[in-house]
Amino acid sequence: MPTSARPAPRTYTITELALEFDITPRAIRFYEDMGLLAPQRQGRNRVYTQRDRTRLKLTLRGKRLGLSLQEVKPLVEMYDSPSDTAQQLQAFLTVLAEHRRLLERQREDIEITLAEIAQHEARCRALLAGPPARRKRNAAR
Repeated sequence: MPTSARPAPRTYTITELALEFDITPRAIRFYEDMGLLAPQRQGRNRVYTQRDRTRLKLTLRGKRLGLSLQEVKPLVEMYDSPSDTAQQLQAFLTVLAEHRRLLERQREDIEITLAEIAQHEARCRALLAGPPARRKRNAAR
């Protein structure tokens, strides 16, 4: 009875992952130092599994959303946990809701600042549009 040999699982080098995700090998090593990735070693070379690739993808997705690595790490760690999907999704929703609140506060602050800038610009333009003698007097000061 012939046995079919299973192909070895796909692995990746640090260079392959860096190119695929358009990040530096240094960034990948940083994520490794933070405990987000755990590559195997073959001699001095790091060998990344599909699990590492997925964890890197989740990490970068969280960063694109503006999450800190402290917020991303528990979410990425849930990828490996035997817990149910509902718990993972609820945790993610909680993090997203908090991040949304932060961004909305920042947007409000930006809108207030932009309104103040517009007022200052209007005042400067009005002063510049004033009588020419007044502009010369102000420039001489």
